[in-house]
Amino acid sequence: MSPGTKTLLERVQSWPEEDQEELAEVAREIESRRSGVYQLSDEERIAVRAGMDAARRGDFASDEEIDELYRLHLRA
Repeated sequence: MSPGTKTLLERVQSWPEEDQEELAEVAREIESRRSGVYQLSDEERIAVRAGMDAARRGDFASDEEIDELYRLHLRA
């Protein structure tokens, strides 16, 4: 490990948990580029499970809801 990285990681211990998690997310993204495997964070895993549960229930957005989404977010 480079000296600069080691020093930074020592300082990270004093950061708020939210900032430490943000750094961990960036590190996971870097690692996934190197390994080709992305490790989901706990928050991402919960969101994926919730989405899969909704899909199993057949709980999908209506065509009107999707149209509204596009209308709001794809304005030129």
